[in-house]
Amino acid sequence: MPHFIIEYTDNIKAEADIPALLKKINQSLISHDGVFPIGGIRSRAIELHDYCVADGTEDDAFVHAALKIGAGRPEGVKKTVCDELFDIMKEHFSDLFAKRYLALSMELIEFSETGTYKQNNIHQRYKKSLPKNK
Repeated sequence: MPHFIIEYTDNIKAEADIPALLKKINQSLISHDGVFPIGGIRSRAIELHDYCVADGTEDDAFVHAALKIGAGRPEGVKKTVCDELFDIMKEHFSDLFAKRYLALSMELIEFSETGTYKQNNIHQRYKKSLPKNK
């Protein structure tokens, strides 16, 4: 963990550059050294084809993101990370936001380790060698 999941309406796909956004999100999460294990970071996007925004009479669009993390991080850390991620989203979509109706949103989902099952050997690549005692 963390997992960053974006849902976006298909009417913005051509201009949204979602792969670039996911890369920016991962870089941001990695930059918070020690807060999240690099090998556990996942970001993904789900393009929505069936949706209705507002009264459905316009070609409105939305992007909703969820950051899923395990419990236990201090409130200040969670706020800092979420503020930064939402700022990245706002900047990424700023041109699109300026020329069409677009709703951006993000939520933090925190869960306990109970009921969470994981197996991940990617972490091994990022473990630092411990100095040997002489």
